[in-house]
Parts: sequence; structure tokens; C-alpha cells
Amino acid sequence: MVETKKIEIPVGGKIVTIETGKYAKSATSSVTVRCGDTMLFIHCCVSPEPRVGIDFFPLLIDYEERMSSIGRIPGGYNRSEGKASDKAILVSRLIDRPIRPLFPKGYRNDIQIVAQLFSYDQQNQPDTLAMLGASAALMLSGAPFEGPIGAVRVSKIDGQLIANPTHQEADKSNLDIVVAGTHDSVIMVEAGCKFVTEDEIMEAVEFAQVEIKKQCEAQLQFAQDCGVVREEFVNPYDTTELKNLINEVAHDMIFDAYHNFDRKYRQDKLDEAKKLVKEKVEALPEDHYIHKIIEETGIDFVAEEFKAAEKKIMRAMILDEGVRADGRKPNEVRPIWCEVGVIPRAHGSAVFTRGQTQILSVATLAGPGMKQELDGVDPETEKYYMHKYIFPGYSVGEVKPLRGPGRREVGHGNLAERANVPALPSQEEFGYTIRVTSDVLESNGSTSMGSTCGSSMALMNAGVPVKCMIGGVAMGMITEPGREPVVLTDIQGIEDFLGDMDFKVTGNDDGITALQMDMKAKGIANDTLRKALAQAKEGRLHILSKMREVITEPAKELSPYAPRIFTMTIPTEDIGTVIGPGGKNIRGIIEASGAEIDIQDDGRVTITSNDKEGADIARHMISQMTFKPVEGLVCKGKVVKIVQFGAFIELAPGKDGMVHISQVCKERIDTIEGKLNVGDIVTVKVIKIDDRGKVSLTIKGVTEEEAANCQ
Repeated sequence: MVETKKIEIPVGGKIVTIETGKYAKSATSSVTVRCGDTMLFIHCCVSPEPRVGIDFFPLLIDYEERMSSIGRIPGGYNRSEGKASDKAILVSRLIDRPIRPLFPKGYRNDIQIVAQLFSYDQQNQPDTLAMLGASAALMLSGAPFEGPIGAVRVSKIDGQLIANPTHQEADKSNLDIVVAGTHDSVIMVEAGCKFVTEDEIMEAVEFAQVEIKKQCEAQLQFAQDCGVVREEFVNPYDTTELKNLINEVAHDMIFDAYHNFDRKYRQDKLDEAKKLVKEKVEALPEDHYIHKIIEETGIDFVAEEFKAAEKKIMRAMILDEGVRADGRKPNEVRPIWCEVGVIPRAHGSAVFTRGQTQILSVATLAGPGMKQELDGVDPETEKYYMHKYIFPGYSVGEVKPLRGPGRREVGHGNLAERANVPALPSQEEFGYTIRVTSDVLESNGSTSMGSTCGSSMALMNAGVPVKCMIGGVAMGMITEPGREPVVLTDIQGIEDFLGDMDFKVTGNDDGITALQMDMKAKGIANDTLRKALAQAKEGRLHILSKMREVITEPAKELSPYAPRIFTMTIPTEDIGTVIGPGGKNIRGIIEASGAEIDIQDDGRVTITSNDKEGADIARHMISQMTFKPVEGLVCKGKVVKIVQFGAFIELAPGKDGMVHISQVCKERIDTIEGKLNVGDIVTVKVIKIDDRGKVSLTIKGVTEEEAANCQ
């Protein structure tokens, strides 16, 4: 018999079960997580020895969604899941971000966590369950993980906060926030909102912490019940002597570099200091301890400890002097300049420059047929707004081949996308599919927030009737034990790299639309988080004011190069007629008009064309196919046959009516000859449709006003 152990954790009125001991027993640890009919297998493997020659913690997180979890076979030629979807990449990042800070410095054993979604009820969302399961698997692995963590999604329905809402509940809410943390502090926040206040964010975070604490306590008990003994990690390499050497040789030079606010001077001075340190190390005897540990591990301890010396000096400047590496005060934003309409043929474009970060955002409009089809397990199956973030090597002065987006690029692009979605018009108001690309031209901190700002201006320049302008700002934090934390507005690259927090907030003047917080420290106090939110609002308002110096409202007219959209409605029973057998009819319309045709299930037809003539051709052809005569209708028709008692008029292909000789002229005539000829286009009115569907028409009964209004 298989011996299993299981715990049950109540979350938001539902029970989450975590079970171990039954599956994947060759892994270091493995758990099954289930809530409702959503079930994941989460496996953890820890290498017994550290990896040689690396100077980072090799944590690998992979999240997989199987289409079989919703009873479907994947689309595409191979009918295979293929590469990870953007959604899977985002969930992998979501798992990674709160876990990575909770491993001790110097730990370099490979750890992989694989989270696999095998059953999905499309209600109980799997991402927070995967985060919880990853923490539980790590707790059972015995690795020196300084957790556990808990994770919970929070939404607000009818004024009530609820934990781990279903997809349907989250869609109704103006707040969708994921919070992860330990039993006493928050490590990560990820949110998409519809203009909520800072107080509402804090209310949700504090609500989540109650659930997180329960999850952490349950995992500790679970690990104890399973008899797990956590490894105590002690860094085997003592670099104290190297630290002292760097302090003796380079401290004053590093101090001077950071107190000169010219970026090039600082870099040159640091390079000079590094060179001196390396020369001193190389001059040490061959059997010296420093040489031994570098040779044994393949780790460049010199570069590692030099960076630590930089970090100490940079942080001391902020804590003791209130001065940052570029001379700014903690709440000061770098200089900003913007411009719009910079790309001649683009439908909308903008450049957003803040300090040494510069983004070019370009908006492209297309018909609804260009929407993105999502072949995933979530209920959402299509997207009409897409944002792509592109980070080339030249933006940081590096030689790097251009490749597809990595996990970081996918995450940054998604954040900027979520930031602008609440400001977009509905599909009914503005029927276009919209794609924005944000190319990073120069990078020195918070390119995702620059992309948010550039995207908002590009959309306005394109004439998209957005509800408001959206801005974003990245916040940082420097903290030391026993010291009051210092929150930094608009962090640059070095403050992100050497600081304790990366906290991005987007929104308009009144509310927040997206939020993302990652900690390098082991958590943040609620008071500090509240302060960061308030300071972020000040920074956001300043950035919005600079953006408004360039553009204040959407363009009144679309670009002449943008397609135009025309809509019409047809009876639902005629949809098949317009499409035709095997799509024959609609292909004929597209070929004749050059327009893009999209037909909804409710009979709404969208015609997208670069010229009005093509749209008119498409509308006319669809109208002809769906034409149904009704009494009183006035329309144009072609004379197709003359008979002794009247004439037959083609109202639409295959749909004729007859004008009796008595309805041709107001005066009495004995013959139609001379009055009508085959091929003539005449304006007629339907006066009767008999039980057999025969249509009687009149020419003389059409008034001058009716004739003038007939197209």
C-alpha cells in the first residue's frame, strides 16, 4: 500500500488539498494540489551538489498547461502543446518571484520546480494553487528554503473582498490582485485593476495576509508531519580577506565614482578601480586562499565582492546623505520629454524619454478579424488589444542577436498591456483590433513603465477614443536593519540591481490600473508599502503632467493610412447565405471589394477597408444577398424583361418583382415600349406581396422625396 499524507487548507470558503507520497516518487519531492476539479501535479528536484562556475542561484520554474485538462486537443498542425504560451510563462514568473529571494546567499545547487495542470474546471484559477504547491514541494524537499510562502488572489464583489475568486467572479470585479508572502510580510504583488485607489489596494493586501498566514502555518505542520529536516546551509567560502582587500584598494575610488553624478565618469572610475583590485589579486601568491576558491568553484569572487562594495556605498549615500547615484532626492523623477506622430506611415506613434530610458511605441489598427485567437485552457479565447515589448541589445550598448521575446520581455509586455486595458473603449464603441509595439531604444531603469506611458500616447495619437491617459512609475527601496526604509521614486537600473524592491504602479489621476511588486529583501512591512503607494501616486501625477504637455486627448481623425470600419446588421438566418457553401460567397465579396469581412453570431457584420469604394462594394453585395422585400420599401432595380402587361424588375440577384403597366406612368398607357427598356435602372416601391411571395411594384407611386432618398 502507498503511504500518503494530506492536508486541507480553507481558502475563501473553499478547501485546497495538498497530498504527497503517491506520485513521482523519484523526484526530491512531489505534491498534488486540488481545489474543486482544478488539479495540479508539482514536482521539485534539488541537485545534491552546487553547480560549478556560476555566480547566481540556478532556480528553474516551469509551468505547463495540458489541453486535456479541459478535454480538448490542442490546435495547430502538430496537435501538440508546443512551446510555452505567454500565459504559462507569466505563471512561471509568478511562482519564481516570491520564492527566489528566500534562499541564502551563496547557495548554488540547481533546483527545478515543474507545475503541471492536469485538470481544470475553468472556475478555480490554477496560478495561486501552483504557487502554493511550489512552496509546499520546496518545504518537503529539505532544501534551505527560508519559507514557506502563501499565495492568494483577491477580488471585490458588491463591496466584499473574496479570496481566490473564480474566473467568473474576478471578471465582475474592478480588482484582481495576487499577493504572495511569508507568515509576517509581503514579498510579491501582481494586480490588474479598473481605477482603484491606494486604500483599496492596501485593504486587499491586508485581507490576503490573513489567508497567507493560514497557508504558511499549514505547510510548516505538513513538513513536520512528513518528518522533513531542512538543510542548514552555511556558505563554505569565506571571502572576508577579499572584502578587506577591495575596501583597502578601491573604497575611496568607488566612493568618488558614486558621488560624481556623470554616468560615464562613474563607469570609467569603477573600471579603473576594478583593474587595480584585479592587479592586487593577481599579485597574491599562487597558493593563496583567494586563488584556490576561484579555481575550485569557477566563480569570479572578485567581481561579486566588488559589486557588494558598490552596493554598500550606494545604499549608504541614500540612507545617510539622502542622495542617489545620479544626484536626485528620493522622491524625484528624472527629466522627461515626449513626442507623438514620429513615424509617418504608422497609425499612431509616440516616444517617451525619461532620463536614459527611451521607448518608441507604435499603434496599429486593424479589423476585428485580426484579433488574437487564444488556444489555451482559460475561458478567454480572444484578444482585441495586444502589446508587444521588444528589448534589443543596442538599448544597453551590447552586441546581442535579435531573437524572440524571453520570459522577461513577455512579463514586461503583459504589464504594460494590463495597464492600458481599463482605459480602452469597448469593442462596441470602437470595433478595431489594436496592436502596440514598444521598442526600447535606450534602457536605464523601468522600461516597462516607459512602455506603459508610450503606449498610452501612441493610442491617443492613433485616434483611439481612450477614456483617459495612463502613466506609470517604478519605485524602489533601500532598507537596513534598525533603519527607517527609504522609498525611491523612478528607480534607475543600478537602484533596481542593488536595491531591495522593484515596485511598479500604473494608472490615471484618480486610480490604479496595474501593479507589480517584487522584493529582493525578505518582505516589506505594510506601513512601508502604504508609503510606497502614496509616493508612487505623486510620481505618476508628475509623469502624466509631462505627457500632457505633448498630447491631451485622442486625435479627432484616424490616420489616412488606417483602415476604416463600417458596420451593418443582417438577419441571423442569412449568415449562411452570405458565407455560402465552403465560404464561397464571402470569398467572392472579399475578392471583389478588397475589404476584410467579419460576421458575428448575432448578425453584426464588420467591413474593414482602406477605401470607401471597397467598403461600398462589400456593403452592396451583402445587402443584395440578404435582400428581403417588404411592403412600402423603396429601392432601385434593373429592368430584366418586358411583357405586354408590364415589366419584371430585378431587385437583387434572384429576387424579382413586377410593375404592372398601370403602375408605370401617372397617365394611362397602352404599351410599355418607349417607357421602359431592358437594362434600365428604375426606382420602385413595393406595394404588395401575395401569399405565394410574388412582389408587386410601382414606379408612379414613388414620390420625389422617396426617389431622392433612395440610394
